[in-house]
Amino acid sequence: MFFLKYYEVIYKKYNSDELPALLPQVYMHYDPKTFKELKGQSRLLNQRMDFLMLIKGHRIIIELDGEQHYSDDKKVASPKKYADLVKYDREMKLLGYDVFRFGGYEFVEQEIDNKIVDFFEKILKLYYF
Repeated sequence: MFFLKYYEVIYKKYNSDELPALLPQVYMHYDPKTFKELKGQSRLLNQRMDFLMLIKGHRIIIELDGEQHYSDDKKVASPKKYADLVKYDREMKLLGYDVFRFGGYEFVEQEIDNKIVDFFEKILKLYYF
């Protein structure tokens, strides 16, 4: 749904082949810049991004977090998992990525289509136009 909204609304609205690509399920070791920056060090624990956008030199990670990102196997909030998320965001920022997260619960709301479109409009305004 997230990917389709970008294509169906944003891509078609601006009708341009020059808009940034929205790349789903990207592994960090496929980003050549990150590979060079790691200089042989071990990979980060959470190396898969839900989505990656490359916009005019900016690397933008978009994460869609389900309950497995912040709760344990019993579906109880886990301070450790939350701390791991915060650490991941910090590490990505230090590697030159901007991280934007959606909580999975947002996707059960009726206005999620509008929120997704609004998010992409704001991202493009901030980084592209």
